[in-house]
Amino acid sequence: MQSLKGMLTEAEELAFMNILFSSSASIRSGNFGLSRKEVEKLLHIQGEDEKFFSFLIRVNQAVSRYMKVIFDDRRDQVIVMMRVPARAARNTLTKESLSILLYMFYQQEVLQHEFTLFDQLLDAFGHETTKANQRILLNIDPLKKIGAIEEYDTSSQEKAYQLTAIGVHVFSDSFLRRTTEFSQSNQLSKEEVLRFFKRYNLYKKGETE
Repeated sequence: MQSLKGMLTEAEELAFMNILFSSSASIRSGNFGLSRKEVEKLLHIQGEDEKFFSFLIRVNQAVSRYMKVIFDDRRDQVIVMMRVPARAARNTLTKESLSILLYMFYQQEVLQHEFTLFDQLLDAFGHETTKANQRILLNIDPLKKIGAIEEYDTSSQEKAYQLTAIGVHVFSDSFLRRTTEFSQSNQLSKEEVLRFFKRYNLYKKGETE
């Protein structure tokens, strides 16, 4: 965290700490992070894309080993996500929840579907029985609690879910690489994996990992 002082102004440090604080599920359950307008107010800028994204890039360069700051333009939220080892992640999400999230990730980030229907999850993970319904809903609940997915209004009786920016960024590049290699039974380059998952469109021009 000491590296922040050399890369950020005092106002930018304060903005980052406010984003970090507001990204806690225990502080703002279901409403993670700050809006762009709130961040810009802290930075004393208004509608200046270059300065706003420069701030995000420099913060990420300073804290990339431990965290990642992301901007969800659809929900208009700036969020801090913490990097944790797989063993620690398993204490937060079950393998069933992770499977559902990966299925939705593939549908929405690769196939470019706007949302995933609950019936599609039933078809993929179980038969349409009361027990299957309850099991899937039980494993969807923690995904909603950590802000990875949200309910999507289809203007019909069908229940549907949409990934948030948190859900999109949950899986690391190394995890996606291992998953794709396992499914295809051969070793792939990072570029092939990113292309497969269409992750290239998630990075801003000039942004580095």
